Amino acid sequence: MASKEEKIDLILRPFRYDNDRLNDIMGRLHKEMEKGLKKETNPEATVKMLATYVRAVPDGTESGDFLALDLGGSNFRVLHVHIEKGAKDVRLQSDSYAIPESIMTGSGEQLFDYIADCMGKFLEKIEMKDKKMALGFTFSFPCKQQGLDCASLIKWTKGFSAAGVEGEDVVRLLRDAIKRRGDFDTDVVAVVNDTVGTMMACGLADHDCLIGLIVGTGSNACYMEKLDNVEIWEGDRGEPNQVVVNMEWGAFGEDGALDDLRTAYDREIDEHSINKGQQIYEKMISGMYMGELVRLVLLEMTKQMLVFGGRTSPDLETPGTFLTKYVSEIEEEPIGDMGPTMKILHSLGLKHATETDCGTVREVCRAVSTRAAHLVSAGISAIVNKMGRERVAVGVDGSVYKYHPHFKELMTQTIDKLTHSDVKLMLSEDGSGKGAALVTAVACRLAGNS
Repeated sequence: MASKEEKIDLILRPFRYDNDRLNDIMGRLHKEMEKGLKKETNPEATVKMLATYVRAVPDGTESGDFLALDLGGSNFRVLHVHIEKGAKDVRLQSDSYAIPESIMTGSGEQLFDYIADCMGKFLEKIEMKDKKMALGFTFSFPCKQQGLDCASLIKWTKGFSAAGVEGEDVVRLLRDAIKRRGDFDTDVVAVVNDTVGTMMACGLADHDCLIGLIVGTGSNACYMEKLDNVEIWEGDRGEPNQVVVNMEWGAFGEDGALDDLRTAYDREIDEHSINKGQQIYEKMISGMYMGELVRLVLLEMTKQMLVFGGRTSPDLETPGTFLTKYVSEIEEEPIGDMGPTMKILHSLGLKHATETDCGTVREVCRAVSTRAAHLVSAGISAIVNKMGRERVAVGVDGSVYKYHPHFKELMTQTIDKLTHSDVKLMLSEDGSGKGAALVTAVACRLAGNS
């Protein structure tokens, strides 16, 4: 008869990957990347490999004053970014503005007039209304990009439904609104995806930063690809012979490519999600689902009488109650100190939890978060090996990477085993603000007018 420890190990074993398994995952993702880059196979590829029209990273010669606009939710920001030639960082000022619900759900003209109005207020405040500056626009909604400064909204998400914007070029709508005001002028140079901004925000400090990664509520990556490999590219093929590709890698596995790795708990999460069958890789990694995976595993263990004396609580049986931040807090505890874990379990109505239970809960948290770090590392390693560079830096953002106590360390160790390149992970600060301004500064440099 299996012991309690053996039964716990049996439940957690599917979350543990050895190097062979990780190399196998890398191979599968590499195949999907190739599929997405080729014209013929792109339509059925799960990983869409979108060409972003961003062609270079900062080289240190960029300088000047730039504006950035960051719209991705019910608050948006306006930023002024000053770049000194040769500097490793930028100086920035910014203001946040709440968007009233009546404007989020009104007409597109009202929305963009409101944005232009806030831009006017900001420029007045920093006394730069008379200076014409180039602007980078981070617009975090699904878009079809037709050029660096041209992107049409596919569909609104996150509670927005402003009429007359879907299918339209958002840069044109912004330019029109600025023109209607007539009291300031700006040159909208680039529409920026937040993953690309994450990469670019690290580009001043390290010019080898050619990969961007987000591991937060969601997960995505982008990287600099040789133009010759991008069959789907529709822009000009002149120098520089490269373009940043936004992978949209969260969708990896939607065709069943990861089915043998998905646990019963992964399937249950997908079954009850609002986007069933979609974003399979993301659901195995991101902060939106990590706590819920732990809860489902603990429920199964309770059913098998392995924790909590076989007694659950109404909270433990309620979806969404085990927060992802609990995973970080529990794993941050010094060995031997069960206080924080006990406190979390008590708050979930598990007042009968023992110290042994706390140890098991920590083991479950570690299994789920380590698998996430391993999956992300396999993804980054697949990109690094495809690029074939001796050295590359990765700009990383997102709450899981930032706040989980061991995530960075796990990634560094795993990538080291899976690649022969020198890979440096850098925490990216403000990809959607600073990153957008740097995309703009580089575009101006390439156009010869910075």
